Amino acid sequence: MIETPVTRALDAQHIPYRVFQHPGEVASLEQAAQERGQLPEQVIRSIVFRFKRGESQDEYVMALMAGATQINWSALRKILGVSRVTMANQKELRAVTGYEIGAVAPFGLQKAIRVLADESVFVPEEISLGSGVRGVTVILTGADLKRALGEVEIVNLK
Repeated sequence: MIETPVTRALDAQHIPYRVFQHPGEVASLEQAAQERGQLPEQVIRSIVFRFKRGESQDEYVMALMAGATQINWSALRKILGVSRVTMANQKELRAVTGYEIGAVAPFGLQKAIRVLADESVFVPEEISLGSGVRGVTVILTGADLKRALGEVEIVNLK
């Protein structure tokens, strides 16, 4: 069994899951879903954004979104109460989460970060998300994801 930062975090919470390792490089969300035996909307993307409140230092937020649905930037700015939001670059992503693009998840993070989950994340019975290691994913139920996230903010990011 492959151990990752996410599997360690889920194990600590006694959350059931299974690990899936892709046979090669993953080039698209659709390919990832197909190899996992899932529909694209079962693949949960963890996207990190950077923003500022006034003259304060940069802050970061992670948005969870199901499938290929695009995040409505206006809705995100409204939820955060800011006028400008940008996606975290690769260096920032690594510094804030400890993960690379394609391996990000809301568990086992290097630093505490606010997590917003779009309502769509909890619709499928089974979902998959990053494990902290590229090419490896964690598959679990939407209910178990919600339980593992605890007091996550469920919002409409569409």
